[in-house]
Amino acid sequence: MGFVKAYQIASSLSIRECKSKILYQLVFSDSNELFYRSNERGFVYIFQYGLIAFYEVSDNEINNVLQQVKPFARNVIDEPFFDSIELVLNHTEEKVAFEHVFLLDSDVEAIRLVMLHTSQSVALDRFDAITEDLLTSTNSHTSYLEQNGKLDIRGNKLKRFIGRTLNVKNLIAENLYIFDSPDMVWESERLNSLNQQLKQTFDLKDRHRYIHDRIAIVKDNLELFKDIMDHKESSRLEWIIIILILVEVLDHFIVRLI
Repeated sequence: MGFVKAYQIASSLSIRECKSKILYQLVFSDSNELFYRSNERGFVYIFQYGLIAFYEVSDNEINNVLQQVKPFARNVIDEPFFDSIELVLNHTEEKVAFEHVFLLDSDVEAIRLVMLHTSQSVALDRFDAITEDLLTSTNSHTSYLEQNGKLDIRGNKLKRFIGRTLNVKNLIAENLYIFDSPDMVWESERLNSLNQQLKQTFDLKDRHRYIHDRIAIVKDNLELFKDIMDHKESSRLEWIIIILILVEVLDHFIVRLI
């Protein structure tokens, strides 16, 4: 019996640099992930998208690993996102409950799958917080538009807000692979069943859809803001042209009088 603990410490981690620094026994690796055995029972799972999961690793050792990889992190999070779930091995029945996962044995791939889904849950928590902040900011601008009939955001400020939204959308798109079923589940009916139970327990699909819905709402509002700003700029240019034409006509009229 032990806990799987997952921490989102940055927006991304250099897998190559982490691989050169961490000296545990490497069990699995690719361009996005490193999965280590830290001791007889313990494991460490490092993800390119700035997240690290631990199982049966002491708090001191967790802190040591987090400090070791920080130099290879981009956009370090001051207060890391965290989630955990209790993992019970050698149980009579394999099932996933709200706060517990029961496994028949100590199969490494099954443990890795639990660590993967716990990490996905933490990643979703972070995206949820980011998109909620975006939506709150957007709502403040739409409220001002409703009350005053004009926007309180324009020019470079609006462009920066659009850029921020696009960056968040791209960040989520870059990490979409974490929501796909891992290759291991296609080779084992047992792992596939465990995978589906974990997705349902962590509510990954619905939370993922909710995040994309928020992004879509923000995007629709920004397109409206941009249209309003473009219309205002267009109207201003039209008035400038009209004024210039009037000046030209007056100038021509005055010249003829003289």
